[in-house]
Amino acid sequence: MRKAFSTLLAISLGAGLLAGCSDSNESGTAGTAAAEGGGASKVKLKAIMLKHPLTQELAKMQWLQEAQQRAGVEIEWQEVTADWPQKKGALLASGDIPDLIIGPNAITDADMAQFNGLFQELTGLIDKNAPNVKKMFEEKPETKVIATQTDGKVYGLPKYQRYWPATATRQFINKQWLDQLGLKMPTTWDELYAVLLAFKEQDANGNGDKNDEIPMDFSPVGTTGFGFFQPTVLLGSMGLTLTDASGQGYFAEDGKVKNFLVDERYKQLVAFLNKCWAAGLINPEAFTQDYSKFQSVARGSGDKAKVGFSWGWEVTDRFGNTLAPQYASMAPLKVSADSNAQVSWDYTYNALNYGVNMVTMSSQTKNKDAAMKFINELYDPKVSMQVLFGSLGTNIKDNGDGSYAVLPPSDPNMDPGTWKWTTTWADNGPMYIADSLKLILGTDMQTVAKQTEPLMDAINKIDKKKSVLPAMFVKYSKDDYNAMSLVNTNMMNLAMAKFSQWVTKGGVDKEWDAYVKEVGRIGLDNNLNIMQKYYDEYMSKH
Repeated sequence: MRKAFSTLLAISLGAGLLAGCSDSNESGTAGTAAAEGGGASKVKLKAIMLKHPLTQELAKMQWLQEAQQRAGVEIEWQEVTADWPQKKGALLASGDIPDLIIGPNAITDADMAQFNGLFQELTGLIDKNAPNVKKMFEEKPETKVIATQTDGKVYGLPKYQRYWPATATRQFINKQWLDQLGLKMPTTWDELYAVLLAFKEQDANGNGDKNDEIPMDFSPVGTTGFGFFQPTVLLGSMGLTLTDASGQGYFAEDGKVKNFLVDERYKQLVAFLNKCWAAGLINPEAFTQDYSKFQSVARGSGDKAKVGFSWGWEVTDRFGNTLAPQYASMAPLKVSADSNAQVSWDYTYNALNYGVNMVTMSSQTKNKDAAMKFINELYDPKVSMQVLFGSLGTNIKDNGDGSYAVLPPSDPNMDPGTWKWTTTWADNGPMYIADSLKLILGTDMQTVAKQTEPLMDAINKIDKKKSVLPAMFVKYSKDDYNAMSLVNTNMMNLAMAKFSQWVTKGGVDKEWDAYVKEVGRIGLDNNLNIMQKYYDEYMSKH
């Protein structure tokens, strides 16, 4: 996963597409596009692609080259793997953007509101040149809801990828370490603390070095919000349900929109993490490592694991093929043995299977028809499965009977999740995986459901109507977007700095009241009022 997606995404932080070998009947305008692009000179376009750091150069992706060929375009790609918020700010301020910008919410609704006129309204182009997008809107009408602004216009296109489970984040512990040390599976925060302390002090991996174990690790926490695979999921121990990682703190509880950044339960979580940090139980590089380091450290050395307890997408993706058998997926922890709170978790189904603003077009694009024909290629279901899993032949097998199967990695030492992210756009790409597509998934996707089972009792008890924010389905007016964005930017600048400070140095109890007042001064209450109004309006119609 990405991703999450980290700063959701997300994080969250972390799945793409290939040009299927299809004729005109199978891929909409593909045959026509091929005819147009075959002998005629190709239309030149410029595009930005937000890639995962693991992802190979776009020029090596066969499906992408074929999609460009069929659309009759030649694209000059700028491949971005880091610092997109900073790069985007300068790009949008300049007013000179490329023809296409691709990536999960790379251009947000707030960006469209702030930089009005910079992005192309797509409705007419969809009707003319994008039958695959039209089909997605017809077969999955919720995707059109995601794409449509309050004025009825469409500037960014969504995705639908169908196969993903109810949550992005699973909780893993090294069961082999537990067994070697005679420890039981922890069920509360206090029990987890005791287990992590034992991991640190008793040479849990048995290599004779008592200083090389990392009892707890989590994915990099950014400056703009939280994401997947981070300790904020422990808020579920106190009955707080995250939605899509609740990157900026917003969540729903009994039909009320709230923000955990000023919630006493968040304060309690931060204090617990500081207790763990002070005891040396958290990776000392947790706040400085990048995602690649986060992954590589957990894969240890040979059969000797380094990390005892962590969060991730899937066990082989997190710990690699060699160490994966040592780990077990855990149920959510209770905050304490005597707690009566209904334990919850992060509900991520919508964010995993749908995506907002996966691709946008510049209003200054000279050949909008050609740009839209290329976009349309990405939404052909056979191409979309290659966007997600990689090219036919190398990553996907055509069974010859109208069905397909995701192939194992060509390198037997590589796990399927890493293979996917290495070879294609994966979750970061625009796509439409139609429900009618017959595709046998890889082993990682088959096992991720089993690894989710310990979480499902808590997830099934979530009130989906009153405790899940329908974030990507709700659209705001330009003025409200602008007002909320300013507040969120200032709030996250404060909150994320305080989070890292409080976890590593302490002080949350002493500074909490002043911090809450400052967040209020920044304007959180106004944001909550705006969001509540739109939430109520949306829920009354759905």
